[in-house]
Amino acid sequence: MAHALLFFWYSGRDPFMTVRLATLFVLVASVAASPAAADARSDAKALVDFGISVAQKGLWREAIYRWEKAVETDPTYAAAYNDLAIAYEHEGQLVKARKAYEKALELEPNNSQIQQNFDLFKEINDRSSTGKDK
Repeated sequence: MAHALLFFWYSGRDPFMTVRLATLFVLVASVAASPAAADARSDAKALVDFGISVAQKGLWREAIYRWEKAVETDPTYAAAYNDLAIAYEHEGQLVKARKAYEKALELEPNNSQIQQNFDLFKEINDRSSTGKDK
């Protein structure tokens, strides 16, 4: 609201200032409209980071829980799906792992790290073709 008042106070005094203030007002309004997306990514990243720390301690179920929460929080976060796929694979949940890898690649088709992980997964698991999901 204060930005709108500032805009109207300056309007008519200096045409260049009016244009700059109008631009600033639009930028502030657009930034104010998108903090939810930034907050979701930030929250998801915190969950991913915590999941990594517990996975390094061998607490894979806790890591899965955190990464599942991360993808719920930000369904567009490919790295979270990639980490979740690795954890599912580690726990023998191969159907879930494949779906998570596919989702990660759908979100970031040019991500070479995700592609490499998925290729390795397919090479190992398609050869054994157990297909069991726990």
